Amino acid sequence: MKYKLKQKKNQRITRITESTLVVGADIAKKIHVARAVDFRGIELGKDCVFHNSQEGLTKLATWMKELGQTHGKTDIIFGIEPTGHYWFPLAAFLQDQGIQVVVVNPHHVNKSKELEDNSPTKSDYKDAKVIAKLIRDGNYSEPKLPTKEFAELRILMNLREKVSDSLTQVKSRIGNWFDRFFPEYAKVFKNWSGKASFMTMRAFPLPADIVAKGARDVLAHWKTEVRRGVGIKRAEALYAAASVSIGLTEGIVAARLELSTLLSQFDLFNEQLETIMHQVAGILEGIPGTTEMLSVPGIGVLTVAGFLAEVGDLNHYDHGQQIIRLAGLNLMENSSGIRKGQTGITKRGRSRLRALLFRAVMPLVAKNPEFQALHRYYTTRSQNPLKKKQSLIALCGKLIRVLYTLGTKQRMYNANDVMGPVRQAQLQQLAA
Repeated sequence: MKYKLKQKKNQRITRITESTLVVGADIAKKIHVARAVDFRGIELGKDCVFHNSQEGLTKLATWMKELGQTHGKTDIIFGIEPTGHYWFPLAAFLQDQGIQVVVVNPHHVNKSKELEDNSPTKSDYKDAKVIAKLIRDGNYSEPKLPTKEFAELRILMNLREKVSDSLTQVKSRIGNWFDRFFPEYAKVFKNWSGKASFMTMRAFPLPADIVAKGARDVLAHWKTEVRRGVGIKRAEALYAAASVSIGLTEGIVAARLELSTLLSQFDLFNEQLETIMHQVAGILEGIPGTTEMLSVPGIGVLTVAGFLAEVGDLNHYDHGQQIIRLAGLNLMENSSGIRKGQTGITKRGRSRLRALLFRAVMPLVAKNPEFQALHRYYTTRSQNPLKKKQSLIALCGKLIRVLYTLGTKQRMYNANDVMGPVRQAQLQQLAA
C-alpha cells in the first residue's frame, strides 16, 4: 500500500511540467485571492483579486488564460484549500471552463506556511502562494464532486441531518415544557409521542384542564381515535397526577401557545423527514448496486444512502482502501528510533462518513453473524488482541470493503465471501 501511495504521488508530481501554470487561491465568502507559479515555484505575474460573482469568476478564468499565454503555459491546474462550502460554485465554474481543480489538505497549509517567510502570520496573499507551492510538490488530491443522482443524495442526506437535529431540539423543548407545567405527566405517559398522549396534549395539556374534564371525559376523548391501549385506569392515573401536580400555574395562556407551537414543529419535522426519505429511496432504486448493498443483514436504506452521499460513484475508486482513507480510517504510526508509539487512525477525512460507518457497525456486531464473529475474533485472539472500540474501527474498514465490492461488482451478500477461507480457519482454531 505504501508503494501505491508513493507511486500515486509521483504521478501527481510528474503531472506538473514546464508547460503547466499552477494557481493557488485562498477562498473566502465574498473576495478571493489567486497567485500563480511555474513548475519550479517561481511566481508568475501579479496576483488576482476577484469577487464571488459571475464577473469575478470570469475575471479569474481570463487572468489564468492570459497569464498562461504570456509565459507559454498550455496547461492550467487550479488549487484551493477546502475549508468551507464557498468553493463549490467556483470549482463547478472552472470545470465547465475545462480547467482542472484540485484541493490541498488544510493541515498541510498550516504546517508549511512558515516556510514562505519564516513567520506564523496568516494572510490571503500568503496562503494563496503556499497552496500553489503545495500543488507544485504533488501534495494535492483531485476532488470527486458529486454529480447527477449522487449530488441529489448528498443534498438530501445533509438536509435530513439538519431536520433530524431540529426534531431532536423540539423533543427536548417539549420535555422542558412538561418539567415546568406538568412534571408528573411522565409517570402516566412514559412515551409522550403516543397517540393518546398527543390527543391529551392538544385537547387538555395543563393539569387544571384535566381536573376540570374528569377521568371519564378524558377517556371518552381518547376513544374517539384510540381503540386499544388506553382505559379507565390510565385516565384515572392521569387525573390523579393532575390533581396533585406542582406545575406552574402562571402564564398558562402563553404556555398553551408554546406547547401548540412545539407540537406543530414536531409534526412538520416528522413530515419533512418522511418526504426526504421517500425521495432518497426513489433515487437509490436508480443506482446500480444499491440492491446488493442492502442485502447485507443489518444494513438499511439510511446507511447506504448516507454512504453513497459521502463517497459518490463507487466506480470512481480503484479499490476500497481509497474510501477508507477518505473516511480517515487509515492507520497512522507514531514511532521514532527504537521507540514505537501507539497506532491509531488519522481522522484526516470526512468525519460525517466516519460517524455514519461507526453507527452502522454497532448493530452489525449485535445482529450480523459474520461481523459478530469477526468482532469476537479481533478482541479475543492470542496475538495483538484489540480493544472493543479498536475492533469496531477495524470493522468499519471491513464494512467499506464489503459495500464497495457489492456495489461495484453487483453481487448479493455472501457470508463465505465476507469471511474468506483464511479468516474462517482462524475462527475455527479459536473456537477449538
